[in-house]
Amino acid sequence: MLEQLSGDNIQGFIDAYLIPWGISGAQALIVFIVGKWLAKKLATLSGKAMTRSKMDSMLVDFVESILYWLLLLIVVVAALSQLGVDTTSMIALLGAAGLAVGLALKDTLSNFAAGVLLLIFRPFRVGDFITAGGVSGTVEKMHIFTTTMLTPDNKENIVPNSAIYGGVITNFSARDTRRVDMTFGISYGDDIKKAKEVMMNVITAHEKSLADPAPMVAVSELADSSVNFTVRVWSKKEDYWTVFFDCQEQVKLALEEAGISIPFPQMDVHMEKVA
Repeated sequence: MLEQLSGDNIQGFIDAYLIPWGISGAQALIVFIVGKWLAKKLATLSGKAMTRSKMDSMLVDFVESILYWLLLLIVVVAALSQLGVDTTSMIALLGAAGLAVGLALKDTLSNFAAGVLLLIFRPFRVGDFITAGGVSGTVEKMHIFTTTMLTPDNKENIVPNSAIYGGVITNFSARDTRRVDMTFGISYGDDIKKAKEVMMNVITAHEKSLADPAPMVAVSELADSSVNFTVRVWSKKEDYWTVFFDCQEQVKLALEEAGISIPFPQMDVHMEKVA
């Protein structure tokens, strides 16, 4: 009788618990394996689609990774539900934890969002000289959270992406040409027409200055001690500083050779003899 009762109990335990648990476990395992494969497949397909649309490779890898882990989390929740686990409280807990993390990492998430937008819209690229976030320099690296810029004196500045995207971005390398602006002054007693001719000859003769758009020399100000000229000439963006520095020197030398003086601040002191 005891043996019969024991056998019935074992069979009942198997029928009531082991078989349902085994079926649920097998279903959960199948859901997890198939779901994981689908998550990987969907993430990979999304990455290929973004690559075909010529999105930045770093952004593609990051989005692909985030998408995979989000899908995998859904798969895990679905697998646990097959085991009879109440996933409602788990989802609520994950939501609360996500909200807490989001509030704690508010600035970091702001930099992340700005980095994604910078990588999508590409207002500048690596190698461009820009002014952004209160810093001027050459873009060396672009990351999801920060951008590394090198100043002309080779200082490395790591600027948060939110500071860059939230302000004005001036890209000096965006166009093929740049305008070189210079200012020169001559004395009131000198010949204005002759000075304009000398300056024009210098800037048009420079080998790296461009004829189109046409250069310009014009009187821009009648100052206290000088007649000031605005001199403008165009160059290729890589020749900007060469043209600027060369023309500054060559115009001064040419004006001196032509007998035209460049005034500088000075004070005349008159002394009177008091009896």
